[in-house]
Amino acid sequence: QVQLVESGGGLVQVGGSLRLSCAAPGRTLSRSDMGWFRQAPGKEREFVAAISGGGSLTYYADSVKGRFTVSRDNAKNTVALQMNSLIPEDTAVYYCAVYGGGASWYSMTNYRYWGQGTQVTVSS
Repeated sequence: QVQLVESGGGLVQVGGSLRLSCAAPGRTLSRSDMGWFRQAPGKEREFVAAISGGGSLTYYADSVKGRFTVSRDNAKNTVALQMNSLIPEDTAVYYCAVYGGGASWYSMTNYRYWGQGTQVTVSS
């Protein structure tokens, strides 16, 4: 079992930025492929971004390309999601998870060990 802890969420105005962080206290994430998902009220959880263990591969949902950047600092054992040019549609609870392999990085079913989530609210 891996415990994941997200942080960095909050309330921001349209056009603002937030940086989310995902950590695994007591465990190393340096070999783990990781993903970020989000879930808005009344909607299904959706893929946002993912990064390979070495950081050489990244994947993004079309809705966040050019605005969000996923990165990792294996020395600090963290994975980050830098979110710029935020819009109200980005309002959601954001989760990080460990990618367990499978046919698609974009499918929630291929992830395990989810964090508890951090709320991001973009106000207009």
